[in-house]
Amino acid sequence: VQLQACGGGLVQAGGSLRLSCAASRNIFSFNVIGWFRQAPGKQRELVATIGNGSRTNYADSVKGRFSISRDIAKDTVYLQMNSLKPEDTAVYYCNAQRNTMNYWGQGTLVTVSS
Repeated sequence: VQLQACGGGLVQAGGSLRLSCAASRNIFSFNVIGWFRQAPGKQRELVATIGNGSRTNYADSVKGRFSISRDIAKDTVYLQMNSLKPEDTAVYYCNAQRNTMNYWGQGTLVTVSS
């Protein structure tokens, strides 16, 4: 399984970015798919996930600003990030879980300047 993430970049505080994660297989084959992030010197943390039943889960720090969605025809999951803050700066990783298997993409860097 391959997860190809892209869409990161440098943006000013208050700006927006959209991350994409293209899976090499049908995303419905995963129980959950979504995004984690890791800031310098910090542990990797959950950002947002979406399950097969379309149930979404967000970190408290991004609720109301980030939105996860998926395009089933393209086997792609998106993370729309609005009202970005400097504390959102991190490497964002796509993650997919299927039964006991856990898959990770290569990460895409998001830098938010103040």
